[in-house]
Amino acid sequence: MNDLELRTELVTRYNTFRQKIAEMFSETTQRSVDAALAYADRHIGTLTRYDGNPMLDHDVEVARIVATEVGLGRNSTVASILHDAVRIVAQREDEDEQLDQMLKEIRELFGEEVIGIVVGLANISELKLNTQSEQASNFRDMIVAYSEDPRVILIKLADRLEVMRSIGMFPPEKRQKKSWESMNLYAQLAHKLGLYNIKSELEDLALAQLEPDDYRHITGKLRESEQKRLAFIEQFITPIRKGLDAAGIRYHIKSRTKSVYSIWNKMRKQRVPFEGVYDIFAIRIIIDCAREQEKMQCWTVYSIVSDIYTPNTERMRDWITIPKSNGYESLHTTVSAGDGKWVEIQIRTERMDNVAELGIAAHWRYKGVNQGAQTSEQWLSRLRELMDETKEDIAERFDAKPASKEIFVFTPNGDIRKLPEGATVLDFAFDIHTSLGSTCSGGKVNGRAVPIRETLKNGDIVEILTQKNQQPKADWLNVVVTSKARSRIKAFIREEQAKNARLGREELERKLKNWKITSKSIDEVVAYLCKYYKQRTGTALYELIATEKIDLSVVKDILTKWLSGEAEEERRAAEQEAEALRAREKSAEQPRKPSSDALIIDESINNIVYKLAKCCNPIKGDDIFGFVTINSGVTIHRSDCPNAKRMRENYPYRIMEARWRERAEGSFRVTIAITAQDSAGLVNQITEAVSHDLKLNIRSINLTSRGDGTGVGTISVEVPSAGVVDTLIYAILRIKGVQRAYRINN
Repeated sequence: MNDLELRTELVTRYNTFRQKIAEMFSETTQRSVDAALAYADRHIGTLTRYDGNPMLDHDVEVARIVATEVGLGRNSTVASILHDAVRIVAQREDEDEQLDQMLKEIRELFGEEVIGIVVGLANISELKLNTQSEQASNFRDMIVAYSEDPRVILIKLADRLEVMRSIGMFPPEKRQKKSWESMNLYAQLAHKLGLYNIKSELEDLALAQLEPDDYRHITGKLRESEQKRLAFIEQFITPIRKGLDAAGIRYHIKSRTKSVYSIWNKMRKQRVPFEGVYDIFAIRIIIDCAREQEKMQCWTVYSIVSDIYTPNTERMRDWITIPKSNGYESLHTTVSAGDGKWVEIQIRTERMDNVAELGIAAHWRYKGVNQGAQTSEQWLSRLRELMDETKEDIAERFDAKPASKEIFVFTPNGDIRKLPEGATVLDFAFDIHTSLGSTCSGGKVNGRAVPIRETLKNGDIVEILTQKNQQPKADWLNVVVTSKARSRIKAFIREEQAKNARLGREELERKLKNWKITSKSIDEVVAYLCKYYKQRTGTALYELIATEKIDLSVVKDILTKWLSGEAEEERRAAEQEAEALRAREKSAEQPRKPSSDALIIDESINNIVYKLAKCCNPIKGDDIFGFVTINSGVTIHRSDCPNAKRMRENYPYRIMEARWRERAEGSFRVTIAITAQDSAGLVNQITEAVSHDLKLNIRSINLTSRGDGTGVGTISVEVPSAGVVDTLIYAILRIKGVQRAYRINN
């Protein structure tokens, strides 16, 4: 390399870079880097960029990013300096001989690995992508096809990062094209490799070009709120510091403001203003401890934090037990800081934080194998695995050891779901959302089409397929194993049965009027038909009528024969059954013996010595009991009333058994609490479902925005019994955007 001496002006121009290389690497590497600078200068020293500065400036800055921000070594740094020299010669037509000569020289001067890297980079630069959709598709194929050495990918990311940091020098058209590529291609690639700092910076730099007004708006808001935000953070972490200090944990705390792109994306998806993004920043607690104590100390810190602030369990992310495929390990929780403010807290160790900053490169540095070729080969092997990784590959390589009788499966977006062993595709669908489960027609497991009863295995990636006309069926109860799925299916079946019973009775009453059968009560008719069709209850008969499993023209013939005396024996049996039904109703209204003395409650409570308790608002169908008050007679409470335990323990002698009259009719008010996405038209959808579809009277409805993209409120509805409440809640939950709906006492 003696003939590759640096010109004096290059020594001066790149002095800072050379000093950094001297701090990080051996003298041998320093000499290789200087030789690469001299070689590149010889071939492209006269070329300039859009701003008039030497093109070599770009190559040197890429090499600096590769060495200091990505964490690669000598060959990658040298290849970064040389890559434009090779690319330019490779792009010239009829210069194959010159390219062969250049590659021969580089091989002799810097070795075979450098050749592989620079050729890979040149090949990527040759790929011509015409449209945005083609770019997204071809780019993935390009990565696998041209990156025989995975370091090519990392250097290409560093190259793009330098371009975006200098984007202002390019013409407007190039700025737009490079920004789109950076946001949609390179940032996603950086995310997959765990290079989160590079990912966020690429997204922010691209957003500044693609959506300049939005970018300026958000950065302006961040500047305006900075002092207030810093004061809040200091106040927020003070009790955490005290707790960690008292526990003797070695740590330091960093606060991190969300990237501009992340804030912008959340504002766009949730359709909220800047003020509606509640987690503008995150607190990072970084622990200094030995490797074998990492998990224990992270969970200890979580325990301390959750003792001070209430966590949102739905936003808990445990990437310590099961790290991400790119090596990322951290414990994430979101806690309430009061006044509607939520703060994300990331708990990790120094080693985990280094992995989070440098991605897969840092991950392999901590594997404990000998430094040198073995470490390099293992690291490159794992990185190549990541790049070739498809969704099916993830499932095949997933090696987490599940807890007892539990499996972990993934959504197509990579979200992890914990299910019991033996869970099926249908269980998974209901675990995601009730509406998804209710319309599930099958699924894809690791890309393979499967039926709803397919049993899932640990690490499966599951995509749910739905059909609009699909509905839960009774035999689905034989398919699912989770209590959530079973309860949702049963609720739907109860709803359908209740609806069919109502429709069937209405249809039968209508037909009886049309047939002018008025000599017998409907109870007698139903009792007779139940015996004829061997049904145990009238409800079962009504359902057969509603679902057209009984032909009403045949029913007319049966009833005609019965009334004409052709079926005298059946007529007498029907009359006896109707009489027995009336007797049971009458006896139910009579007070029982002291051993089972019970109040019989119906809706007619005016001017009677008992009333319904306001603390739990019982309605017909609820399990109830009576409580003898001093001044107000008997108050009727739900058995699960919040005050029930206290009353039973302190005043057992004032407790009375109570039940609802079997045939009581009337209406009761029930209040349903609702949490939903804050979207236009939601109130109209709720009132349509309740008033129009269920034919229930709404007494009041109140929904307000929380400022974080969601709204909360209540709806008070008149219902005939507790059985209708499940139907009401189910109907509300089926509305798009509704996240929770549940009955409350008041």
